[in-house]
Amino acid sequence: MRVGLFVTCVNDSLYPRTGRAVVTLLERLGVQVDFPMAQSCCGQPMFNTGYRHQTEPLVRRYAAAFRDHDYVVTPSGSCAAMVRDNYPRIGARAEAEGRGAELSEAAASAVPKTYELTEFLVDVLGVTDVGAYFPHTVTYHPTCHGLRALGLGERPRRLLERVEGLELRELDGAEECCGFGGTFAVKNPAVSAAMGSDKTRAIARTGAEAVCTVDNSCLMHIGGVLAREGSPVRPVHIAEILAGTKESTR
Repeated sequence: MRVGLFVTCVNDSLYPRTGRAVVTLLERLGVQVDFPMAQSCCGQPMFNTGYRHQTEPLVRRYAAAFRDHDYVVTPSGSCAAMVRDNYPRIGARAEAEGRGAELSEAAASAVPKTYELTEFLVDVLGVTDVGAYFPHTVTYHPTCHGLRALGLGERPRRLLERVEGLELRELDGAEECCGFGGTFAVKNPAVSAAMGSDKTRAIARTGAEAVCTVDNSCLMHIGGVLAREGSPVRPVHIAEILAGTKESTR
């Protein structure tokens, strides 16, 4: 099994330890992980802002970068959803505009093998106990793309529930958006901030030491609100929890 890591722009630029955690975790489970240097942005920022044609070169680049891999794994529900949900739409629109089937073919090669990390672990590797250790109280926020576009369901929770030492606290209004939404936070900052405050109040009520998600973009927003409020709760990506072991914490 040859797996390519799609680390995403946010992780590459701001949260590189999440990418390292994915490699640590997958290699511990016996998976060979490659990092194609040709990878770039999946195109989500441009596509969501209405620049569909400018997104098309990134569809081609993604498909080419991971052409020789059996699976593409990414620690991002939103980027996985961009590939799985929107690449086929981009290809279909290009065909409808009389520009050929090249983009549809690129999407067809990329979509079936692209997985968000937790669904790869549960659905492909068939594991929920990954040998992790994290002796802290944690609450889980299901991000919008993971919840609604990918349908991750209970997969992240099933993995967290098997982590030794971890106590999972229930989050009120868990399925409500944190307010980030990518460019939404830029275009509607007041609404975004208000939604973020609602989310952090719910997090505070859990009494958890940490809040985790499958998307660092959402964690960046939640973490920013927590920091401004002076909260001791720390944001942590699920990959970093799952990569931890007793040996690594010593």
